[in-house]
Amino acid sequence: MKATRKLPKPTQSTSSHCNNFKDGAVVKLEAETIVSPNDAHSLDGNCNSAETVKVSPPKPVQTKGCFVFKPSAKKRRKTPTVEDYFTHGCEDTENSKLRFRNCQTLWEKMKADTELLQDELNRKILDSLLAFIRKSVSTFQRGTDDWASGMRAHEIPTAALVLGVNVPDHDMTFQCLSDQLQQSVTPFVVSVQATECTGQSCVCVPEQCSTNVNQKRVHCSLITLCNWYKTVTKVCTASGTASKKRTSVGKDMQQHPPIVVIFKDLEAFTPKVLQDFILICSRYVEQLPLMFVFGIATSPSTIQHMLPHSVSSLLGIELFQSLSCTQHLASVIDKVILTSQFPFKPNGKVLQVLVSIFLYHDFSVRNFIKGLQLALLEHFHSQPLSVLCCKKEAALVHATELSHRDVERLQQLPSFMRYVEEQGPQEQVELLTSDDHVKEVCQKLLKDLCKYHKNYYTTLRCLHILTASLPKYPLGKQIRELHISCLEKNVWENDEYVCAMQLLRMMAKDELTSALQKCAEILKSGKTKKMRAALLQLDNLLSKFDQPGGKSHLAPPESQPLYEVCYYSSSAVLRRHLNATPRTSIQTALSNPYHYLKNEDLRAEDGTVSNAAPDICIVYKLHLECGRLINLYDWLEAYATVVSAAEGKDPDSVDFGKVDELKHARFIQAVSELEFLGFIKSTKQKTDHVSRLTWGGC
Repeated sequence: MKATRKLPKPTQSTSSHCNNFKDGAVVKLEAETIVSPNDAHSLDGNCNSAETVKVSPPKPVQTKGCFVFKPSAKKRRKTPTVEDYFTHGCEDTENSKLRFRNCQTLWEKMKADTELLQDELNRKILDSLLAFIRKSVSTFQRGTDDWASGMRAHEIPTAALVLGVNVPDHDMTFQCLSDQLQQSVTPFVVSVQATECTGQSCVCVPEQCSTNVNQKRVHCSLITLCNWYKTVTKVCTASGTASKKRTSVGKDMQQHPPIVVIFKDLEAFTPKVLQDFILICSRYVEQLPLMFVFGIATSPSTIQHMLPHSVSSLLGIELFQSLSCTQHLASVIDKVILTSQFPFKPNGKVLQVLVSIFLYHDFSVRNFIKGLQLALLEHFHSQPLSVLCCKKEAALVHATELSHRDVERLQQLPSFMRYVEEQGPQEQVELLTSDDHVKEVCQKLLKDLCKYHKNYYTTLRCLHILTASLPKYPLGKQIRELHISCLEKNVWENDEYVCAMQLLRMMAKDELTSALQKCAEILKSGKTKKMRAALLQLDNLLSKFDQPGGKSHLAPPESQPLYEVCYYSSSAVLRRHLNATPRTSIQTALSNPYHYLKNEDLRAEDGTVSNAAPDICIVYKLHLECGRLINLYDWLEAYATVVSAAEGKDPDSVDFGKVDELKHARFIQAVSELEFLGFIKSTKQKTDHVSRLTWGGC
């Protein structure tokens, strides 16, 4: 007798487990199952035990097996780095990595200097705030018997910090304040914004109070905060950890550190929410050492407008005024731009774009620095010869390593071509044919450019000191104004310069002596021979500014060979990235959708829109042909005609231009979108008309 046994088919769960291996490859194997004689005998119940059971050769049965093979690390997709993004699209890929390293090194140095400068500028106001908080804590802890101190003890110490309208810079100031408070005064500091506190349910408490020992969620209230504060202060006092971490703070402050609440944007808070919160906190002033810091962008009178006298009387307010944003910007420009320490320079138009955005948009020094960073990145990305924009020693080394293609780019620079034209015939031939000679001349010109920068900035500061106090400021009140004038053209050719020299000759002796002494201090820092010679001739400094030798130090950078290596001049690119014009972009998209969609069906002649364009583009184009008031029915009829042509209907047919429900709905949606974008609005003059709000296209 022959006995065979069939294995059950693989279940669905087996295959589902196989599919769970996402990162590996699943390999199916075929396995043969062999049935033994004993197994075959047990399968047939009718088989006699004495009978010999003959088992036929087993038939192969296919089963599935899953094995995971992890892919090789070489085949995995590599995440692009910042360097990859920089080198992608560069004109010269040979030295793109070197340019990226130079750019990164230069920016890290500029960023470190600006951050150090900002810390120094904020140090005075932050030190005053810290002193005020320490004084308030000591008064709260010790207490006195006199009437004035008793009244002050029932008030919440509040620092009104006026930072100005440069709101993007406030976060950095508050972060620095919070860090210093946590390091030297108290670990309980919380910063809140108006968007986080829209109602009374949003109670401002430190993050340490959000969880207790059992990690249970608790209802945040002032009672909970009091209990938590008592528990934490007892633990800190018993363990002595607070005294180890903050040894410079008084003993009372260690035992009972204050809870500081920073309101970053006071003007944005709902007055009712702020009033209720202050009233609630005033009831716990004897149990909790609360302190407030109000971040004010406009004027200190904001507190009076938001808080009635019954609420403001509960606060012990002291006013603190930060440095103005214009003074902050002047310090940054003086540290980063008006120096020969950094080889990268923005030209006059680029600097004017950055200053204009600062003055007419946000007054943000942080955004000004970001714009300068963008100019630096664009310069190193778009200019192959920016490989020479580095320290003088490194630039001289890179000049000797220029390739033949780089030498050709060097010869094509407008400033170098003018330099070649000024040379003799034999020298011109060498400069146009010999790469080695060009490299030698390039090193000499780079040295001359460094000397030009040292002489230029020293002379610029001297001229600014002499003219900054003149009536009506003929050369500008800020040194950046004088710098931009010098970058644009020869400053001594301006009428303002002539007027300034005339006023200097009429200046009083004591005023002129004081100005010349300041100039002498500047000239002492000059390390060039010309500056030392100018210091020896300080008595004739005024006449020196009128001489060609003194004026040459203020010549615009375009007069220097190889100035393109260090100066970035694409102001249009910078303006397009930083100074967005949303209306122009919207009008371009509506009048010429091919500009953004790049669909060949949308390509049309100038001034026309394809009938295959989106509905809003067709409606927008039709509304440009109307006057101040637009008849909605006529507008709908014109839209239906254009859409029917797009559908390929016969113009002579009856259905051509007929308005159906679908066209009607599409038209209403397009008109609603135009109204949302601000191109039209409904009018009460005629119910079936809309009023047009914009005039003129792109």
